[in-house]
Amino acid sequence: MVALLDQIAAALTGVAVFEAVFVDDCSSDDTRDILVAYAGTHPWLVVVFHGNNCGQSTAVRTGVAQARGPVVATLDGDGQNDPADIPALLARWKALGAGALGLPVLIAGWRAKRQDTWVRRMSSRVANGVRSRLLGDATPDTGCGLKLFGREDFLALPYFDHMHRFLPALVRRAGGQVESVHVAHRPRQHGQSHYGIGNRLWVGIIDMLGVMWLQRRARVPHVVRLNLKETP
Repeated sequence: MVALLDQIAAALTGVAVFEAVFVDDCSSDDTRDILVAYAGTHPWLVVVFHGNNCGQSTAVRTGVAQARGPVVATLDGDGQNDPADIPALLARWKALGAGALGLPVLIAGWRAKRQDTWVRRMSSRVANGVRSRLLGDATPDTGCGLKLFGREDFLALPYFDHMHRFLPALVRRAGGQVESVHVAHRPRQHGQSHYGIGNRLWVGIIDMLGVMWLQRRARVPHVVRLNLKETP
C-alpha cells in the first residue's frame, strides 16, 4: 500500500495539482491504520471509511464524490495498475477537448499484457466480447480499474451496484466519447480478488440486461444554443 502511494506521488508531482482519495470499504486487515499513518505526513492523501462493506462500485462513487478536483483517475488498490500511466490518460483527455461540448469523455485503460491467471484472462476476454456486442461500448477492456473522466460527468451517470463494469456503455449512452489507451498491468502485490466466474456470471448478465434497458430509454438531444445580446 505504501509503495502504491509513493508511486502516485512520483507519477503526478510536477504534472498536475492532485489529491489521492482512498476508500476503505470496511476492510478487515490493517489497511486503515496504514492509510491514516501515511496521511499524517502527506496532506494530499484523503482517507474515507465505509462503516459497512458496500462493494467496488459504491467505493468508487464515494471516492469521486469526496474528490475536489474536476478530473478523476481511478485505480485499484491491489497494485496491479501503475500510477505512471495516469499522465498519458490525462494528456489524451485534454487532447480530445474534454468538456468543450458539454458531453462526457472517458479514457479507459487497456491491459494489453495482463498479469493474471489463464482462467481470469479467458473469462475476461469472453465477458468483454459479449458486453461489446450487446452494449456497443467499443471498449476492449472494460474491467481495467485505471480510468480517467470528469468528476461531474461521472456523478451524472445512473448509479447501481456493479456499475463500474459498465462505465464505457453508460458514457456512450449519455452521448459521450470513450477511448482506450494501452497501460501496464502488474502482478497482484497484495490482497486477493473476490471476483470469480461463480459470483460474476449471473449478476453480470442481469446487470447487462439492465444497461441495455437504460440504453433503449436514452435520448441524447442535439442542442443548439442561441445567445442573444443583453439589453444594457
